[in-house]
Amino acid sequence: MKNSDRFLTAFNRIDHTMRDIVDAKGFMAFYRLIDQAKNKSPLVRKYEDDLRSFADLRNAIVHNRTSMEYVIAEPHTEIVEKIEHIDEAIAKPKLVGQLYRKRVYTLQTTDSLQHALKVIRKKKYTQFPVYDERKRFQGLVTTVGITNWLATTITGAKLQVPNHMPIVKDILQHEKNKKNYQFISRFLTIYEAEEIFKLGVERGRRFEALLITEHGRPHQKLIGIVTPIDIMKVD
Repeated sequence: MKNSDRFLTAFNRIDHTMRDIVDAKGFMAFYRLIDQAKNKSPLVRKYEDDLRSFADLRNAIVHNRTSMEYVIAEPHTEIVEKIEHIDEAIAKPKLVGQLYRKRVYTLQTTDSLQHALKVIRKKKYTQFPVYDERKRFQGLVTTVGITNWLATTITGAKLQVPNHMPIVKDILQHEKNKKNYQFISRFLTIYEAEEIFKLGVERGRRFEALLITEHGRPHQKLIGIVTPIDIMKVD
């Protein structure tokens, strides 16, 4: 199959997918489809510039075709591979429940800081969901919170560490941003999760983790976690 044929096939599939996204009943120009679909799909927003470029290339291929066998604008292979990748991503976006489902290490409010530090050293984790003895979610403890506790608790010219060992509940009080997390449904796409992190930063509310449950409710079983580092790896 020629590159132009592969390109047009992927382009037409994207057109159909965006029509489904906006529930278009009649004809709608591709550029207008983008304008409407980007308000509903983070993936369309993500690839908006590429999609507009593809529309220009599509017009060049279709309108400059001199015969069924010959086209003036034959796309490069890397362009074809890119539009095919975007076509698949928009049509079948990956869900957080698929990509980040895993056993999450949690702490209890009564666990000692010493225990938390041992886990950090062993597991290399930096965020821990915290639950009380009745398994009710209480917050997210981070290494930043531990550092804040140290900074506000160490006293004297010699910076002596206090004799008493705090518990995780004490550390929670030193999280600068008490709402440094958000619960999300396992059916959320990874691109929607990416936007939650971005919007949080833009609004001055940085999330340290997104906590995955069946329907994004705190009382439901924790089935996964997404961190900013995880999102940085999203293509």
